[in-house]
Amino acid sequence: MTFSILAREPDTGRIGLATTTSDLAVGARVLAGRARIGGVITQHTTDPRLGMRGVELLAAGRGPAEVIEQLVREAVCAPARQLAVMDAGGRTAVWDGDYVDRAHAYSTAGDGVAVSGNVLVSPAVGDAILAGFADNEGVDLAARLILALVAGAEAGGEGIPLVSAALRVYDREDFPYVDLRVDRSLHPLTDLIDLNDLYTPRRDDYVRRAIDPDVSYAFPEDPNHE
Repeated sequence: MTFSILAREPDTGRIGLATTTSDLAVGARVLAGRARIGGVITQHTTDPRLGMRGVELLAAGRGPAEVIEQLVREAVCAPARQLAVMDAGGRTAVWDGDYVDRAHAYSTAGDGVAVSGNVLVSPAVGDAILAGFADNEGVDLAARLILALVAGAEAGGEGIPLVSAALRVYDREDFPYVDLRVDRSLHPLTDLIDLNDLYTPRRDDYVRRAIDPDVSYAFPEDPNHE
């Protein structure tokens, strides 16, 4: 009962992941990534360990298809899992276990983008996510990922109200460039859009503050100074 997207921004090399579900706090479980390495989505009876392990395998030089093969071999109850993997170059691979009801699921691995969903009203939801991403070419990656999920929700989503949503983007530093979560809401995607709109103008400042703490003293009038 989750649908997600994983994509690479060619001009910047950024890797982004976004997800939403009718359960609580989806951002705590589904998304994993590392700058200059790639990203992993793990869902459908989610095991967050698979995401972390997948990133380790990418960092060790494994390709996305190899990563999935290894994760399936190592996973506890592999048939219950749904995986999507992307490396830093935008190569992707996806996998659905036998427990995933394919009549209500979607998995596609494309050039620079992968989409996975389960317990959907129909696979057309996945097509809508992919189309929503394509239709917003040129939009900043963070916003583009959310718009893709919105397109999936408008196509029927899970058929029941969404509760949580999350977004991560990895750029050059070891920590995420963007890491936003809506853990419980009547309108999680709308709230995630609003949160990203507020965060986007500030995200480069947050990176500069982390790399060079002295820069924070240039903004003493900032009411949100940390």
